Amino acid sequence: MFTAVSLESFSPVAIVSLRVLIAAIILTLFMYAKGWRLPVEPLAWAVFLLLGIMGNLLPFFLISTGQKDISSGITGLLMAFMPLATMILAHYFVVGESLNRFKIFGFVLGITGVVIVLWPSLVSAHSNLLSGLLILLATFSYAINAILVRRLPSYNPVVKAAGMMIISSIVIVPLWLWQDLPWQQSYSLKATLSLLWLGIGPTAFGTILLFAVIATAGPTFLSYINYLIPIVAYFTGVLLLGEAMEWRSLAAMLLIILGIALTRKRVTDSIQQPR
Repeated sequence: MFTAVSLESFSPVAIVSLRVLIAAIILTLFMYAKGWRLPVEPLAWAVFLLLGIMGNLLPFFLISTGQKDISSGITGLLMAFMPLATMILAHYFVVGESLNRFKIFGFVLGITGVVIVLWPSLVSAHSNLLSGLLILLATFSYAINAILVRRLPSYNPVVKAAGMMIISSIVIVPLWLWQDLPWQQSYSLKATLSLLWLGIGPTAFGTILLFAVIATAGPTFLSYINYLIPIVAYFTGVLLLGEAMEWRSLAAMLLIILGIALTRKRVTDSIQQPR
């Protein structure tokens, strides 16, 4: 919802740039207040750059661009595919996260929900199809980032988040200044406050939570918070932004949530004891 409001005044590049810049300032101040310091070795900054691209720059840009043509509710439904994408990647790259029949069937249910959401655009070759695919690409970018956080060298979560935001800002802010010439633009208060919240909440503190939970519980566990994303995003769009409620979207939401729920079931092998 906040991205949709921000798009009323800001371009996708501006939203990405200001989200990471605001988060970089907040996290750096907090880090130094706690007495922590940024690492100096090149490997650490290479890790921060990779995480910044996959976890910030790429998905933020894809979501901001895609949401120009589709509602925040539909965006939320498509973003709920993220745990299913994480599950597939974790099977190949994370020890102890193997697929089973429940996970596979849950993935099929999730894919079915996504197809229901995108079906009108599929049959009519509407431009909304491209926007929906951009949102789906963002979910895979987040999924890859979750795997990378688990596999790459570990750092203090706050230090890692600060480094990630700093290097993301260095990459994207010059492009925003060159492309948008923000000093020549005017921005509404509502869009500015929405963007400020995106930088403080989901970007700054959300990234710390991401790293802390993945380090202890694993990428698949963290992705289960996506149970709430389609519900909150869809009904927030309906109630606050006046977006239409459609049976097709509700059916897709149910299938995606059922798919995520099914992936949590574990296969237990019952062993018959000899009489």
